[in-house]
Amino acid sequence: MRVRRIANRPSVCDSQDLGSKPFALETISTGSFEFDRSLGGGVTLGSVTLIGGEPGIGKSTLLTQFLATAANGGHRCLYVSAEESQPQVAGRISRLGGADSSIGILIANELEDIEEQLLSYKPEIVVVDSIQTVSDSSLASSAGSVNQVRECATRLSDIAKFEGIALLLVGHVTKDGTLAGPRVLEHLVDTVAYFEGDRDSTLRILRVIKHRFGPVGDLGMFEMGDAGLADLENATGVHLVDRVEGQPGSTVFPALDGRRVMLTEVQALVVPTASEQPRRVVTGLEMSRVLLLLAVLEKKIGVRLHNKDVFLSVTGGVRLSDPAADLAVIAAVVSSLVDRPVAPSIVFIGEVGLGGEIRTASNTRQRISEAYRLGFTMGIVGVNFVEDVAGVSTVRVKDVRAALAEASLHFR
Repeated sequence: MRVRRIANRPSVCDSQDLGSKPFALETISTGSFEFDRSLGGGVTLGSVTLIGGEPGIGKSTLLTQFLATAANGGHRCLYVSAEESQPQVAGRISRLGGADSSIGILIANELEDIEEQLLSYKPEIVVVDSIQTVSDSSLASSAGSVNQVRECATRLSDIAKFEGIALLLVGHVTKDGTLAGPRVLEHLVDTVAYFEGDRDSTLRILRVIKHRFGPVGDLGMFEMGDAGLADLENATGVHLVDRVEGQPGSTVFPALDGRRVMLTEVQALVVPTASEQPRRVVTGLEMSRVLLLLAVLEKKIGVRLHNKDVFLSVTGGVRLSDPAADLAVIAAVVSSLVDRPVAPSIVFIGEVGLGGEIRTASNTRQRISEAYRLGFTMGIVGVNFVEDVAGVSTVRVKDVRAALAEASLHFR
């Protein structure tokens, strides 16, 4: 059976008529503060959300927990799986809090079958896991192809908007971490989110890059455990939990990811080289940026590194591309070189120019305020930062040499 595309007959309305009436889109809480935070309050009825992530990272777990919470709250939910069996889906629902709730389960990969059940079952919330495994039998191409993904997503989106269904689509990702399938898929949906994490870590991050019903930038942070995903209570300082204070080569940088500050530890190890070509090993930082900073230290500050191996790492699997981390990287390198630890109460925030000058970073006040909340009382920043943060000694420096002196990192 082929279900025709559902659409309203187009008509013109006056914006003043709409604006004169109170109007609010209805949202459903996910039951998770972090999930709600990233989506601006919850999932909106009549919207389409695309969630991508690596296999096994926890996408199905996240959405199953949401369905269990919504079903327990009286909402009619449907889980459409094109990859698992009915007992597998039912077992996960029971394990993640949906044992006492009624959630519809549909095992199907034909678009026509899914459309028919959406119209007859009349759910409020639908999860399709995954959109790349759904196919339209009228198309000659196989499931997952550009035409199939575009057509299936478009038709499911039409039904969701016409019927007022909150539709959540699970999407596969490519090797470079982007959503597989045509880029038009991101334009068809209302919200695009990536569920990220390191397989060797319990930390999971929900990153929203598009959201038609609110601002983007607030990350949702979770911890994966035996009972599923739990909101991370101390998200800001999670990467500093195992930090050992008083170690040479260790500095702290308040990284800004979206609109959320996370304190990260930058570690450096500088040792004499045994070869003619010194090694530069970098984890979590851009190699080109590190080489630039080492060149600034050599040329402008007089730090001799041509006969030293330099190892740099950002702990916790974090990747930093923010130029504001430059000063923390340089301080870590010099701290290891002179074998002198940085005071544990200091954070470094500043971009380093080719002349060794310190440029003021964006959102410096927000970064310092969050650092103060976690016990840091001194911030070394660019000279053009003019605001003061209560409780924090803000040291403004114009160049790298002055910053190192303020951190008591003296060298010959």
